[in-house]
Formats: sequence, C-alpha cells, structure tokens
Amino acid sequence: MSQTPSIAGERLKTKRLELRALTADDAPRIASLAGVWEIASMTGRIPYPYSTEDALHWVTGLADGEIVYGITLNGELIGICGYTPDGKGTAEAGYWIGRAYWGKGYATEAMRELIDHGFRRAGIRRFTCAHFTENTGSQRVIAKLGFRLLGLSSGWCAARGMDLPTLRYERRRPLTARLKVFAS
Repeated sequence: MSQTPSIAGERLKTKRLELRALTADDAPRIASLAGVWEIASMTGRIPYPYSTEDALHWVTGLADGEIVYGITLNGELIGICGYTPDGKGTAEAGYWIGRAYWGKGYATEAMRELIDHGFRRAGIRRFTCAHFTENTGSQRVIAKLGFRLLGLSSGWCAARGMDLPTLRYERRRPLTARLKVFAS
C-alpha cells in the first residue's frame, strides 16, 4: 500500500477506536462486512457480491497516494476510512462501517480523526465527500463533521452498476489547523 511519507505507518487513536494500516490478512473480514447489500449498494467502488478475493485485490492494489485505514474497535476491524489527495491540496474522503456497528457514532468519530489528521499532518487544505441521496445515515455523519453542501450530482455505484443521484460536500481546513502546520 502506498501512503504519503507524513502518515505512512501511523496509527490514529480516538476515545474508542484505532485507525491502522490494512494488511492482506484483513481481506476476509473486509469481504464479510462490506459484502452485504446494505453496505455495497451505498458505496461507489464495492461490487456486489464482494468476495475475499475482491477484498484482497483491493487491499493489495491501492492507488499511489491513496490513504486508507482500517477502523478497529477493541482490536476488531469494523470498517474502513480514507482519502485520495489530488496533489493540489484537496482530497476526496470516504468511509463505510459494518452494519452491526451502525448508529453508535463510530463513522463520525473515525472520520473526525482522519480529517483532523489530514489537515494537521498531510497538508490537506480541503476535503470533499459525497453520498447517494438515499443514504441518510451518511448525510447525518457528514453534517456532524461540518461539511458544506456543494450541490447535486451523480455518482457511480459498482454494486448497482449505475449512476445514482449524489450530494457533494466540502470542508475547508480551519485557520487553527493551518497555524499548527506552520508551528511544526
């Protein structure tokens, strides 16, 4: 997996969670969690059905610069979060949480840490993200994270094999994060 030098190998910790690098050993758990319709149908890149081989191919073939963390609770993988920088200070963020872990604030907690870290350590000035219009759970998470609605667009859903109406958002780095970068 390729990561930018400023965050390669770093583990991020929150009150309840740890964000860590993925390994090939995570593929069965990723397939088990993400391979259900409720998850795959709400993401752009996860096909349905989603096999262990698919997950292994994804984990071992991440694009250069793509930052991806496994979200763990008490050492158990419960989801994925990450972002892809464009090289110009903007990064597209994404996440998913296993169905059994919905409604407990884990997505918000993990993404808050990831975004804060991206602003402080990785030089990200602006995060963007999106969700399919029917995904009200992601809409709530994105609102809690302070993203601003940019508008309606369309996005590809591999599980459904079609474009779907999508809401796009942005969050710019706050001044306090900029000051911390300069102080480092």
